[in-house]
Amino acid sequence: MSELHDLDATDQARLLRDREVSSVELVTHHLDRVERHGPALGAFVTVTAERALAQAAAADALLAAGHAPVFTGVPTAIKDLTSTAGVRTTMGSVAMRDLVPTVDAHVVRLIQEAGLISLGKTNTPEFGLSSYTDNDLVGPARTPWDLARNAGGSSGGAAAAVAAGLVPMAQGSDGGGSIRIPASSCGIFGFKPSRGRVSAGPSGSDWSGLAVDGPISRTVRDAAALLDVLAHPMPGDLRPLPDPSVPFAEWARRTPGRLRIARWSGTHLDGIAPGPDALEAWEAASRLLESLGHEVVDVANPFPSELEPQFNVIWSSGIAGAPIPPEADPSLRANTRYWRERGGRASAVELARAMQFVEATTREVVTALQPYDAMLTPTLALPPQPVEWFNESGDPVEDHHRELLYTPYTALYNMSGQPAASLPLHWTAEGLPVGVMLAGLPGQDGPLFSLCAQVEAAAPWHDRHPPGFGG
Repeated sequence: MSELHDLDATDQARLLRDREVSSVELVTHHLDRVERHGPALGAFVTVTAERALAQAAAADALLAAGHAPVFTGVPTAIKDLTSTAGVRTTMGSVAMRDLVPTVDAHVVRLIQEAGLISLGKTNTPEFGLSSYTDNDLVGPARTPWDLARNAGGSSGGAAAAVAAGLVPMAQGSDGGGSIRIPASSCGIFGFKPSRGRVSAGPSGSDWSGLAVDGPISRTVRDAAALLDVLAHPMPGDLRPLPDPSVPFAEWARRTPGRLRIARWSGTHLDGIAPGPDALEAWEAASRLLESLGHEVVDVANPFPSELEPQFNVIWSSGIAGAPIPPEADPSLRANTRYWRERGGRASAVELARAMQFVEATTREVVTALQPYDAMLTPTLALPPQPVEWFNESGDPVEDHHRELLYTPYTALYNMSGQPAASLPLHWTAEGLPVGVMLAGLPGQDGPLFSLCAQVEAAAPWHDRHPPGFGG
């Protein structure tokens, strides 16, 4: 039999239901891996071993009684931006290092109700602001394919944990690429749902429409099943989508018909282009899609460059308005202070104009994309980058430019609200993972899962593991 940590969450759940392994055994196995590998990866900010083992014992009782939800007893992890009652939630910031929420985010409650057991809180950059993961609490998250390179962000700890087999799947969040970026850099699958698919409540906010929670996993079927757990509208949601009429797990079992897929590799940013590894991955994915019978059509990048400065107004205003006490300012990282100061200079009129521009412009883009069933681009312009490349240079403008060089594609789908996924289809000659991104039309998460599952079946990646993390 495969090692327990080599199995995806769906197979782990089957072993538990068949009583071939207990939840206490499964959770203990993964906690041992967290203890052995977690520090080198920078995967976790907080580990909740005692709490997880108590929940595992309770899960075993439920399983023995035969009245257990589908993922009862399976380990997972929660991003440290996400509110967890009774568990420290630092948001990656020294200023919040002692914060212990009293309320669970809806996604946390839904995860618990599905029977999943969190092993702790995964690493994230300060307030989730950057496309790499580093902070002054535990340092950088590193891709297990090369510990000298950053795992990407802002769900970098979660992606590193899944890729190294510390948990089979994890919750992430994505406001500008924060699920797909680390999925690409860690060689796993990451899915950003459509806007409104997952509730940000009860204490979180979806005021800008950019961010949404979603799954990080090694298999498409796990991601689909986890989104089935999360995708339920809650009272007070600003942009709720209804419960799906067909479960996403069912969509992942369906074979799509012949699709028309638009592809582009050019970015919307002047002077920024994909590197050779990203282009090679994108070209290979195009050939694979054609071999599956799909029509792949070259189009120009439909998103205009004018979106970038307007996105920055919205992004910086969000952190400027965050409830961070003024006395915390000296402890904030330089880039956090930069974005807070930049957002603080934006007037209410500028913010309103930025939001109106993004909405109107992406509506035009989505309208123009209606003849296509899916879109294909690189996920990132570059492979995983050395940790030092992302170190704050002292010049926040330079740091922001480096992030654009790394990730010029992902935030566009946060602005448009489209579902998008990063698929680990390519590795460089040096053995570094390079993802490709497939997106769908707004609300069409199910058909996108069907396409991703078809690609996974044609070019499987589940059995490809980073060296050094087998034991």
